[in-house]
Amino acid sequence: MSAARHGKMTKSRREFLAQTGALLSAVSLVKGGLIYGHHVGEDNTIQLALVGCGGRGTGAVADAFSTTGGPVKLVAMADLFADRLEGSLQNLQSKFPDKVDVPPERRFLGFDAYRHAIDCLGPGDVVILTTHAAFRPVHFEYAVQKGVNVFMEKSFGVDAPATRRLMKAAEESEKKNLKVGVGFMWRHSKARQEVIKRIHDGVIGEIHTLRIYRVHGPVFTPRLPPGANEIEFQIRHAVCFNWVSGGFFVDWHCHNVDVACWVKGAWPVEAQAMGGRCYPDAGNLFDHYTVEYTFADGTKLFAFSRHMPNCWSTYSDYAHGTKGSAVIMTDLSDPKPKLYKSQKMVASEEIWRYPEPDINPYHAEWQVLLDAIRQDQPHNEARRAAEANLATLMGRMAAHTGQYVTWEQAWNSNFQYVSDIDKLTFESEPPIRADKEGRYAPALPGSSQEI
Repeated sequence: MSAARHGKMTKSRREFLAQTGALLSAVSLVKGGLIYGHHVGEDNTIQLALVGCGGRGTGAVADAFSTTGGPVKLVAMADLFADRLEGSLQNLQSKFPDKVDVPPERRFLGFDAYRHAIDCLGPGDVVILTTHAAFRPVHFEYAVQKGVNVFMEKSFGVDAPATRRLMKAAEESEKKNLKVGVGFMWRHSKARQEVIKRIHDGVIGEIHTLRIYRVHGPVFTPRLPPGANEIEFQIRHAVCFNWVSGGFFVDWHCHNVDVACWVKGAWPVEAQAMGGRCYPDAGNLFDHYTVEYTFADGTKLFAFSRHMPNCWSTYSDYAHGTKGSAVIMTDLSDPKPKLYKSQKMVASEEIWRYPEPDINPYHAEWQVLLDAIRQDQPHNEARRAAEANLATLMGRMAAHTGQYVTWEQAWNSNFQYVSDIDKLTFESEPPIRADKEGRYAPALPGSSQEI
């Protein structure tokens, strides 16, 4: 924001407050045509600003609108690309016409658009951070500085310096009593909560092995078209570029890693991994990863991530203990958890199953967040988001470098994909370049550096 614009807004604010002192207890600020904060009388509307207007962001707004307890309204939107912002806006307006109030002056484009969108909010409101992970620490840091509550999607940082930056902002958000929800919706799944409670109660004994799988079809990235802006191309195909999203092992598998560590009640201390690429059109990623994590007591967590055509597929999580075993999830939308009295996961060995379809965890996580705001109850998931992000990064580091990686090495790594992400523009030098065929080289274990 320019100094002139900031000065004009500051002057307007002073004049307004001077003229309306009687309303000071009910209204906290006026800016951009919005009256925000804690509202007069029965109007306890929570206003939202959406930063990142892709599918995740559009879905998050709809999930926020599903909540009860008071009105929720979308008042500002920001994105790098006009087509994504307009597509999201049209989608939301068609489904929720009475909950969307985003006139042209509150639609912001560009790398600094997040600032303008957050500036439309005040205490009691929520910014939704759903851009790709490269920008998450920058945006979260600004929201915390402005004292705005946050919902941010995973993943949360593409390398260790970014994760440390996010953690620092998380600590500051705790000091300010901000409410922060993160995109680990499975923590709010009733079915998963019930099975993990029973595991923690000792029903299957001491946990010694965990297995998590996300194996399905490929994530296709086309070749770089001649004359294309390379930064725009990579951002638009973010999931296949480590510097933008962390890569799909981090961006997607962090869910499963977080759940497995929830089951164990700890974060892993070491990781070794293998991976590679069989098909070339996968950005600069491997198309398969296998990670062996080790916890402090020797417990193992095995993570499997493969994205290839015509292969066996599953999306599931399992736990094994000294007295039995558990299915944590066999289906994304309805996990159907079960407990067994042995390592044989067959009907004759079953001792418990969740008796009904799961609640919608995407809705549940928003209900918890907005209830905490309205009731001023503690709710801040940012620290755990940073820790789960680092655990997943540790696995990717091990696969890409071919090295055995400890938690301390991962946390202290100074490897950074983009050192000046705050200053990135479409005119910047791309973090990676395509070859003459428009394809990107993957990591080379034994040579590549990420630690």
